[in-house]
Amino acid sequence: MNDIQLQLDPATGNGAFIIEEDSEKLAEMTFRITGDKMVIFHTEASPKLKGQGVGKKLVEEMLIYVRANNLKVVPLCPFVHGLFQRHPEEYADVWDHHEG
Repeated sequence: MNDIQLQLDPATGNGAFIIEEDSEKLAEMTFRITGDKMVIFHTEASPKLKGQGVGKKLVEEMLIYVRANNLKVVPLCPFVHGLFQRHPEEYADVWDHHEG
């Protein structure tokens, strides 16, 4: 599998973690950084990558970034929120429970 790329617009805080192959976007996790929070909006992967754990790999890459930058995660994305709810002990240090 290809490496995960981070695309981030420092002016707006909008960004995404992306997996591309031959200029085709195969997976993406979109977010916005506001202050010390990373709001995760959406995670999507191509059917071509089904069963390869791509969503989890995007989450792992996001966790590396937020921990390195002392950010808290607001998981609006149902996939990420579900993962956080199933394994709260793994994400306790980064999960912002005060969303909304």
